[in-house]
Amino acid sequence: MKKKYLFIFLSLFLFILSACSSSSGESLQKEENQQNQSVTLRIGASSTPHAEILEFIKPTLKKEGINLDIQTITDGIQTNESTANGELDANFFQHTPFLKQTNKDSGLNLVKVEGIHIEPFGVYSKKVNSIKNLKKGAIIALLPNDPVNFSRALELFDANQIIELDKGDAQNKQFTLEDIKKNPRELEFIKVDGPLLPRSLDDVDAAAINTNYALEAKLNPKEDALIIEDDHSPYVNILVSRQNNKDADSIQKLAKALTTEEVKTFINEHYKGAVVPVF
Repeated sequence: MKKKYLFIFLSLFLFILSACSSSSGESLQKEENQQNQSVTLRIGASSTPHAEILEFIKPTLKKEGINLDIQTITDGIQTNESTANGELDANFFQHTPFLKQTNKDSGLNLVKVEGIHIEPFGVYSKKVNSIKNLKKGAIIALLPNDPVNFSRALELFDANQIIELDKGDAQNKQFTLEDIKKNPRELEFIKVDGPLLPRSLDDVDAAAINTNYALEAKLNPKEDALIIEDDHSPYVNILVSRQNNKDADSIQKLAKALTTEEVKTFINEHYKGAVVPVF
C-alpha cells in the first residue's frame, strides 16, 4: 500500500514539474516573440519636408523593428487631436508656439519629444523683386486660422521696417492687425488658407508663406523670398507625442533616428538652407 501511495505521489510530482516547466517555457517564448515582434508607428506629417525626412529614416528604423506608417496631413489642429486620442502615435509638422496654442485652445496635453529643424518663414511675390518695391496699398496674403504664424508674419514685416507693431511690455505676445501702429505704405492684409497661399501669388502683391508650403510649390526660400527669417528663429519644428507614450522605446528610437549626422547631411544637401537642422 505504501508503495502504491509513493508511486502516486511521485507521478503527481513529475506531472506538476513538467507542467511548470512547460508553462515557463511558453511564457519565455511569448516574451521572446514580443521582443522580436515589429512595432508600427503612425505618424502624421506635412508632405514637405517632414514626410520626406521620415521617408529617409524609414529603412533605418525598419532594421530596428519599427515600421513607420507616415500619414500626410494638411490640418494641424485635427492632427494634434488625432494624436491626443490615439489615432496617431506622434506627429511631425509644427513648432513649439503652435503646439502650446493648440494645447491651450483644444484642451490637449501633447508634449515635445525632440527639436529637429527650423523652416525660416518668408514673404514671396510674383509682382515685385524687392520688398522695397511694394506699392502703396499693396495686398498681402496671410494665414487666417493660425494666430501663431499670423503673428509671426507680422513680426517679419516689422523686423524689416515695412510696418511697426505696438509691442508693449508683453512677452511672447501674438500680434494681430490691431497691433499695427504704423503702416506707411497702407498695406492691406487679407487672409488666405495656408495650402492656398502659393496659388494666391497670382492675385495678390505678396504673400507670407510657411516654408513647407513654399517647398511644395517649388519655391526656393533662400532664392525666391523677398524677406526671410534668419537661422535664429525660435520656431523650431518638433516631434510631438502624448505624455503617456513620450518615453516609449519606439518613440525614443524615432527621435534618435531623426537627429543623426546622416539626417543632418540629408537636410543640408536636399533643402540647401531652406530647412536648417538644429541638432
